[in-house]
Amino acid sequence: MRRRISVLAVTAAVAGGVLFAALPAQAATTAVGRQSVAAGGGISVNIDELRQQSADLKAKANRLDHEGEHEAAQRARAQADALDKRIQAYLDAEENMS
Repeated sequence: MRRRISVLAVTAAVAGGVLFAALPAQAATTAVGRQSVAAGGGISVNIDELRQQSADLKAKANRLDHEGEHEAAQRARAQADALDKRIQAYLDAEENMS
């Protein structure tokens, strides 16, 4: 059993190292892709879906609070707040474009 766990750990470390080594090359190609997308036109975002995700996270936070898991509830609320800020940024950007 110990040998199997150590082999899995080494395999995961090697795979992680390969992915980490390949990351800079992939990051350069995606940065170029983002520039061309930004220059090519607008980005569509489903605001209603983001609002639903935020509401789901807030409900989850309330449920976790009720169950006594306050730290997990705080993390869920932080994620919901981040979504709310992103929604507001999208709406502000849309207003400024017109």
